[in-house]
Amino acid sequence: MRLKKVALFSNEYPPNVYGGAGVHVEYLSKALAEFVPVEVRCFGAQDSTEGNLSVRGYQPWDEMACNTDPRFTSALGAFSRSLAMAKDTLDADVVHCHTWYTQMGGLLAAKLWDIPFVLTTHSLEPLRPWKAEQLGSAYHLSSWMERTAIENADAVVAVSKETRNDIFAHFGAAEAKTEVIHNGIDLEEYRKDPSTEALKRHGVDPDRPYVLFVGRITRQKGIIHLVDAIPWIDPGIQVVLLAGAPDTDKIAQEMNASVAAARSTRSDIIWIDQMLPRDETIQFYSHAAVFCCPSVYEPFGIINLEAMACETAVVASRVGGIPEVVVPDETGLLVDLDLERGTFIPRDPEQFSRDLAEAINRVAGDKALARQMGQAGRRRAEEHFSWRAIARKTLNLYEALLERRAAEV
Repeated sequence: MRLKKVALFSNEYPPNVYGGAGVHVEYLSKALAEFVPVEVRCFGAQDSTEGNLSVRGYQPWDEMACNTDPRFTSALGAFSRSLAMAKDTLDADVVHCHTWYTQMGGLLAAKLWDIPFVLTTHSLEPLRPWKAEQLGSAYHLSSWMERTAIENADAVVAVSKETRNDIFAHFGAAEAKTEVIHNGIDLEEYRKDPSTEALKRHGVDPDRPYVLFVGRITRQKGIIHLVDAIPWIDPGIQVVLLAGAPDTDKIAQEMNASVAAARSTRSDIIWIDQMLPRDETIQFYSHAAVFCCPSVYEPFGIINLEAMACETAVVASRVGGIPEVVVPDETGLLVDLDLERGTFIPRDPEQFSRDLAEAINRVAGDKALARQMGQAGRRRAEEHFSWRAIARKTLNLYEALLERRAAEV
């Protein structure tokens, strides 16, 4: 059976992208559209068509915010948008969802329109207990939606081998329907940029080495551990944090306190508390002596791939799917992370911070090593993570599902 059209359901889509899942859907949709018409249904006010790619945004029902605990509006709003996505006329051959925010939409659409249901797990709710701090008891609702979708999907895509193992450990998903398809990178967009205008405008000295962090202020991304490592980072290395969009007021307060304490002993900590345009972020990647990803949970870690594509060496936690991206002693260094049993809290937070600092100092303090690792990272990105290749693997999965369904009729 020939694939005629694909529907992608997603929370994030430009201009509303704040995490790796949004980046994934943005580039996957464009790559798929080179082969087949694609319709994206997402959260927001988008409404556009360009060639084979159409995008439609959905707003939550107003009733979901009336007389509702503020912690519940996110999960309930997601459910309402999923209902709207599912009920609208759909002429696609397969529906493919990304993150729990739209997974119920995909499941319902598959039932209503009698098409296969695929979902990609960019992270898993049982492995993000800090979400209860953000969602309150609505965390139970998001977890239920995720479990129900995974256990009823026709195919489940894991973004790394480690994520696939996590799926088997926490859900009743059959191995036969679970497949690993990694995230990718746009190799034309993400490449070394010689310009330093953005650095200078934000107070970074491009002639001095700096360690870079890029990401949201969340428990998952481990940014507090990096800030706590600053006392052990060589004073000749600037610290640049592109960190905004805190998950909660509590972690925002912790971040402010940690940065203030670090700044009491050194003045070269540049914290840009906003999400910069992509071209500016690429400049920061391009000139960093080393990029640091101190995550305590990371199913894939697309942020490391972005740095590697810009020829920057990486220091990252040895967790989740990161070892499938960063090759130790070749494209960067991996730091062991011993977590308390059943939690995402380091047993010895100070030791973890010291280990991060030691790895950062080793790479940033050796220009030849940093250059060698950066060039190896670019080669690895080119050889293994192009979006076109990932789109082709995804299309093969869709076509296999359609053939199986046709054979069952």
